Amino acid sequence: MNMTPLILLAEDDAEIADIVIAYLKQSGFETLHAANGKQALDLYDKTQPALVILDIRMPLMDGWQVLTELRRRGDTPVLMLTANDDNTDKLSALRIGADDYVVKPFNPAEVVARTQAILRRTGNSQVKNKPRVTVHNQIEFYHDEHRIILRHSGEDIASRLTSTEFRILERLAEAPRKVFSRLEILESCLPQGETLERTVDSHISKLRKKLEDAGVPGIPESVRGFGYRLGD
Repeated sequence: MNMTPLILLAEDDAEIADIVIAYLKQSGFETLHAANGKQALDLYDKTQPALVILDIRMPLMDGWQVLTELRRRGDTPVLMLTANDDNTDKLSALRIGADDYVVKPFNPAEVVARTQAILRRTGNSQVKNKPRVTVHNQIEFYHDEHRIILRHSGEDIASRLTSTEFRILERLAEAPRKVFSRLEILESCLPQGETLERTVDSHISKLRKKLEDAGVPGIPESVRGFGYRLGD
């Protein structure tokens, strides 16, 4: 198993991002880059990184909004990047839940050093033992705990679903925007005895009805001529 820590860098300045990523990779880290706040949250949900390096000023969602959302979702360490060398941003970052901060312009080696220090301080076991979670705008999928939580009510609806319906929803949740063909769903989610692609339509229809009854309408989405996706 590859235990190399994965670092998610959320930075809209491509030049700064390239430099920081080069230094991180040189120090043995795996990296992902998000150019805006929304993309940062999407990548966070899909990959569960060991640490997030988060710029404050970004399009779509700024660093404050992303940090608040990250803290609502868990305790993944966060290193903030701020352009203001005053106490306002620093105190705000720490108050919301950042683990440390670096002021621009910075030496990228300092970012790496602070990243390493945070990971040592928080401990790798904390990262390894985190449950695998996919957060959708309407549901939270706890893969390892066999739970599906409705975000509007907090209800766990996993018990309402058949094992096949659960597997289908879990598969779609792994890549909410990806369109899965009927064949893909059939091969990865349905029992071996079910070999007809049209059987997928029946399971999807029943799953959609159960989600609608639970107050989550419109998912999974049908993509005419292609298949299904969980959707936004």
